[in-house]
Amino acid sequence: MSYAEDTGKKDPDIFPAGELMPLAAMLIKDGNHDRAIKTLQTIDLAQEGLDLARYYTLLGMAQMGLKDLGAARDSLKQAIVNGQADPVIFVYLAQAQYGLKEYQETLATIDRAGDVFKTYPALLEMKMQAHWLLKQYSQAWDALALGEALFPDNHKFLERKIFYALDLGLYRNAAELGREYLAKSVAKAEDFVAIGNALRLSRQFDDAANILEVARLSYPEHATIAKVLAHTYLDQGMAHAAAAILEQASQYHPEFIAEAAELYKRAGRFYQALELNARISDQTIKLKQRLAILIGLKQYEMIVNMEPALHRNRLLSDQSVRYALAYSAYAVSDFDKARKHLSHVKEAGLFKQAMELQRLMQECETEKWKCA
Repeated sequence: MSYAEDTGKKDPDIFPAGELMPLAAMLIKDGNHDRAIKTLQTIDLAQEGLDLARYYTLLGMAQMGLKDLGAARDSLKQAIVNGQADPVIFVYLAQAQYGLKEYQETLATIDRAGDVFKTYPALLEMKMQAHWLLKQYSQAWDALALGEALFPDNHKFLERKIFYALDLGLYRNAAELGREYLAKSVAKAEDFVAIGNALRLSRQFDDAANILEVARLSYPEHATIAKVLAHTYLDQGMAHAAAAILEQASQYHPEFIAEAAELYKRAGRFYQALELNARISDQTIKLKQRLAILIGLKQYEMIVNMEPALHRNRLLSDQSVRYALAYSAYAVSDFDKARKHLSHVKEAGLFKQAMELQRLMQECETEKWKCA
């Protein structure tokens, strides 16, 4: 469909110049940024009396809409050079510069905006974050405090204060602020995850676990909360607690069953691991994990009897599986079967163990009293 057919109007190149910029403004308002730019590009910039300030403002806004931040920055600067006096122009320019990581320039632009920040909390957010990224921590805190004073109901400033405290190693303060934030705001699951995980990564495990346990009660079906809480316990060597978290989460997310079983195995809870292992649908994962659990239980006869299932699922090409079968056959004194499996073990990491197993079997055959 052509431009004329789409709009019911004649083509832009035969519009009067005075109608093109209002048309571009309308297109921007409707989110048609690409068409707005094409419309503006039809304007002869050399014509007398053209409002260049407005032209470059509209062009910059359309470019911002297309995420073309470099072009938007340049257009907005041209708007200012040509007399654009509306303070909001500095908001747009600061956004473009911030997106381009031009933090010093962002701060200079925000300073030119005057008191407009009193109605644009996002401008103060950019100001404090730009200072922070420039390691100007005192100025960042000042901007943050101003934001809290001007916008007491905007909890983004408190949220940012938490992460600043974490960055500075003020973990106790961060935990207290986290609890305050979660109590004040209508906290989303992602808020709990962000604060809990930040505390976990800062090795503040108790604070992280407390926050994430509260989150789990509110959002029992949320996968990421369960995973971060499980990792919080796992980081402390509490594999059993981590396994229990993932087992409970598997009611909503069956993909956690294998990981929960693995953690129970790691914790030495082999029968709990076996019970969960039976629920795994992926046969390859199920059989390999079951093999490892049975090794932990020293159930060698059961492992030997797994060979047909392992063969059906093409797992005998895995040399670690072959070695496990060989060792289990040795353990039940079926040396012929053990040697059959060992003949397939060639990997350097397992070969030494395979040779030692060969030696033990030879010793058992020549000095049977040692293996009685």
